[in-house]
Amino acid sequence: MSSFSDNPYAAPESKVVVTDFSRPATFYGFAGFWRRFGAYFIDYFIVGFTQVFLLFVVGFILGATGNQENLQGSGIIIFSYLIGGILGILYYAGMESSASQATLGKMALGIKVTDLHGRRISFGRAVGRLFAKILSGIILCIGYIMVAFTEKKQGLHDMIAGTLVLKTR
Repeated sequence: MSSFSDNPYAAPESKVVVTDFSRPATFYGFAGFWRRFGAYFIDYFIVGFTQVFLLFVVGFILGATGNQENLQGSGIIIFSYLIGGILGILYYAGMESSASQATLGKMALGIKVTDLHGRRISFGRAVGRLFAKILSGIILCIGYIMVAFTEKKQGLHDMIAGTLVLKTR
């Protein structure tokens, strides 16, 4: 008697094992390049708008207090960029490690970030994934383009962090 794994005509089996039994174990597939790019585009505007708003507030405060001559020399601009970067890290890593497992852009397009077993990732892993995206971008964005060609639709940053991006619908 042969099993399904011996049958060359059997449907391919998913390598994802969902162990979170609090939700139904529905697997809609891996999120591809264009869906992920669309989510990034939405998130880019959300984070970018927040950072520009922060710079506007800092500039307004400096203008209202009459410290315009110290605008560049005081380090306030550098400080506001630093705060904006920290907010960006908190947004991406915080949202991807939250119960929703997705940023607002990912939620809008029906995708979420999981570990290799379909479970929620930790904040530390989400931060690691975020910094691994720097490597994906430095090498002429090849790390991102890999999403279109790998079996599990993983980018280099996903492989480094041990994550998957799955469709939720």
